[in-house]
Amino acid sequence: MRIYELGEGTPEVAVVGAIHGDEPCGPVAIERLVAESPAVRRPVKLVVANEEALDAGVRYLDEDLNRAFPGDPDADSHERRLAAHLSRELRGCTTLSLHSTQSFAEPFALVDRVDAVTHAVCPHLPIDVVVETDRFTDGRLIEHAHTVEVECGLQGSDEAAENAYDLVRAFLDATDVLDADDERLPTASRATTHEADTVTVYRLLDPIPKAPEGDHEVFATNFEPVEVGDPFAATDGTPLVADRHFYPVLLSAYGYEDIFGYVAEHVGTLS
Repeated sequence: MRIYELGEGTPEVAVVGAIHGDEPCGPVAIERLVAESPAVRRPVKLVVANEEALDAGVRYLDEDLNRAFPGDPDADSHERRLAAHLSRELRGCTTLSLHSTQSFAEPFALVDRVDAVTHAVCPHLPIDVVVETDRFTDGRLIEHAHTVEVECGLQGSDEAAENAYDLVRAFLDATDVLDADDERLPTASRATTHEADTVTVYRLLDPIPKAPEGDHEVFATNFEPVEVGDPFAATDGTPLVADRHFYPVLLSAYGYEDIFGYVAEHVGTLS
């Protein structure tokens, strides 16, 4: 685990990348910010978590780190030991966790439940959507810290890395870390500061099962409504037809081994 700190004192704000080693957008954004060495009003901790998996170009070594929290320092599993270490490092910090996905190109946020941190941070990020995931957070970082998780874009893309940097900048602005008048920041980056806006909130309800083998397709678009009777996915040409109105989230043919994604409902907005 690689840790940088900017500013003097004990950080109460943190940014984490490389929870998954096959999602390089977070480390790229963190290294870019560290190289700029911006002036800060309050200290911040920047963490590249699973360096070993990142170097190997794989999601994890022994088990999914984002299912291993709060971890165990004496575990045989690399990720379970790492989860315990990372939990200690993030204790007391408002945290942004950077991820990428195979299902959706635009950035969006996920939280355990909409809380004070969600209200304070998410309307200031360059996102249009927050997903409440409380039924599905077992073992994930967002269950154990004041954390907002963001999907920055498509896995491995340059756009995801650029989005990750913009999300970090906006998060550090929202948490009063960055000095907005710092002339060392690139002009283009200063211009990306996001004004508070309305964010739509969805809540995950159920996973959508998927056969482990077969030729999978998806027809629906994430966050666009699916109506009763609509075919929204298929396996080996056999369609899955909606038996209720829902909004698909993280819907992808091959993003997960055993599910297409999730059924969600619209629950409101943040502003």
